[in-house]
Amino acid sequence: MKSFKDFTELDEAMTLATRQKMKAAFRKNKAKILRARKKSAKKLASMDKLKGRAEKQARNLLLKKILQGKDKSELSFAARADVEKKLAKKKAAIKKIAKKLLPSIKKADRDKLKKNASKESEAV
Repeated sequence: MKSFKDFTELDEAMTLATRQKMKAAFRKNKAKILRARKKSAKKLASMDKLKGRAEKQARNLLLKKILQGKDKSELSFAARADVEKKLAKKKAAIKKIAKKLLPSIKKADRDKLKKNASKESEAV
């Protein structure tokens, strides 16, 4: 069986059937996923996760630039695939931007952890 990571790291655009399978898998494992999220919210994120978040933010910045104010959800599947191809060509730029974003993302993660800790101490 494919793991979550295998599903999310697809090189090609997802088909409708793949989307339906993922939807069913997430629905089936909803309780486990929520429990794991709650548990990980109490921990500081690993460097790999922080880098992943930075890359995602960098990718979204470039996406906004490419779409020029349009919403990605309004695009057709073919147009989305074209946008993904353009983004794939800009891997180096994404990495560069991500490196610059990393300190602010680390700080945000630490702040989130402090906020959660203070909430927990108030509740007890």
